[in-house]
Amino acid sequence: MPLGNLNYDHPIRVAEGIYWVGVHEPEEKLHCNAYLVVDGEQAVVIDSGSRPSFAGVMMKILEVGVHPDQITGLIYQHYDPDLCGSIPNFLDLCGHPGLRIYSFASNNIFLQHYVERSRHSLLVDLESVGERLTLQTRSLQTVPTPYTHAAGSFVTFDDLTRTLFTGDLFGSFSSQWNLFLDLNEECFTCTEYRNCPRHAGYCPIPEFLEFHRRVMPCNKALHRAVDIVKGLAAEILAPQHGSVIRRTKDLAFCLAQLGKLQDVGVDGLK
Repeated sequence: MPLGNLNYDHPIRVAEGIYWVGVHEPEEKLHCNAYLVVDGEQAVVIDSGSRPSFAGVMMKILEVGVHPDQITGLIYQHYDPDLCGSIPNFLDLCGHPGLRIYSFASNNIFLQHYVERSRHSLLVDLESVGERLTLQTRSLQTVPTPYTHAAGSFVTFDDLTRTLFTGDLFGSFSSQWNLFLDLNEECFTCTEYRNCPRHAGYCPIPEFLEFHRRVMPCNKALHRAVDIVKGLAAEILAPQHGSVIRRTKDLAFCLAQLGKLQDVGVDGLK
């Protein structure tokens, strides 16, 4: 779908059975992307969003045609409130007896504060299920990417569509946000991102790089995670902030930029 035709009041298809169900807030510089994975009569929500965004996220899930009782999994790739604040809302509304909250133990220490003590059994350590969730026709593989930015951060790979949900990794600040990244051919060789030779009104690359310098803890953590992502050979990168990267050249460019980025986090302190 052309970028100009996107309607952010409705769910947007990212890949087969995968939908963006986030909330578009034009005045915000940091957009939060929630994703829905639908597999037959079963659905999983990845990084469901904050408490204030719950109504908008759930309306989009319903518009896809998914009833809350079909949701069997809530995956949280770290524990920031912008992605997990709506846990109580989902637990109140989703009635599937098999509903579980999936993350790693080091994240669940914090996620448990969103869950009534009597329901702590819903929290599942991904290591206990082999770091993989098997749905009806697809499998979601979870891969640790420590300290990007939390100790228990991880990415989630959909084997069927080769979509990688990356959490904060590959995220961005976005003063002019689009759901899908769409770089021009000249961007791949440009070195003047803050002074565009084409005189484009907005370049997303400086905010993309600045996000990683400010959010990631150090060079080593970021570069190690980029190497992990390269090994997965994903075709679509779906971060929790910023834009979905779905074109081969854009994906390769972003991997290369982050793979050589310096002055990240504490390594940028003077």
